[in-house]
Amino acid sequence: MADDKSKSSGQDRERINVNQDYELRDWAKSMNTTPERVKEAVQAVGDRAEKVREYLKNK
Repeated sequence: MADDKSKSSGQDRERINVNQDYELRDWAKSMNTTPERVKEAVQAVGDRAEKVREYLKNK
């Protein structure tokens, strides 16, 4: 499924796409970390935002 920037709801809001620079940057900013750390967390626990937050909080 293509990333539709005009839609701000649905599954897209809870998944992190590390292949989209703007999305990675926005998630990193919202989690007060770096894009590199977000990528590391996604690799470790998957692309669900909730799990990534938990991972970063515990590290």
